[in-house]
Amino acid sequence: MFKSSLLLITGSVLIGRIVTSPILQGPISLPKLDYGYKDLEPVINSEIMELHHSKHHQAYVTNYNAALEKLKTAVANQDHSAVVQLGPALKFNGGGHINHDLFWKTLSKNGGNPSDDLLNAIKASFGSVDKMKDELTAASVGIQGSGWGWLGYDPKSKHLKITTTANQDPLLETTGLIPLFGIDVWEHAYYLQYKNVRPNYVKAIYDVMNWNYINKLYEQAKKL
Repeated sequence: MFKSSLLLITGSVLIGRIVTSPILQGPISLPKLDYGYKDLEPVINSEIMELHHSKHHQAYVTNYNAALEKLKTAVANQDHSAVVQLGPALKFNGGGHINHDLFWKTLSKNGGNPSDDLLNAIKASFGSVDKMKDELTAASVGIQGSGWGWLGYDPKSKHLKITTTANQDPLLETTGLIPLFGIDVWEHAYYLQYKNVRPNYVKAIYDVMNWNYINKLYEQAKKL
């Protein structure tokens, strides 16, 4: 009832997608990492990891839950204006949680290599893994302000694509592409270590790509 009411009241497919995303069912919580804060050094130092996970990601979780409670009240009261006004907070904080939950899982010090299937897809779409990285690097470095660079799967064309999203806009909910790997280029993700040299951070992060997990995402994406 809550989900359908939300869509009817707002008339917004985007807000509906954010709130009804499988990862955002009900109140959300900060996910535990599969590794320690020091485990991605020297690519990402422990100070950045701890602040990024325990402070920044936690803020998205806290603020999303607060907005969700307000939304439930607004829907119950048929307060259309309040529902619409909550849209930006739900999108930003919900997107922040979706993006970071994936981000942590696609990083690993021992992430393996692309599967033969994914490697063939990368070659078909970009020519080689190095060319894919070059294109993703250029897109990520070129983002004005804050956002994400993405390697995604297009279920319509059945090809891999490189794109970007602004701020904390989640890839699937805003573009229809299924995310396989995202690079967070908000300054809090790298500034303490790489200062204002974003290209060095983006190029280094490929050394901790969790290909084992990305391979699984690709296999799941092809079935959708």
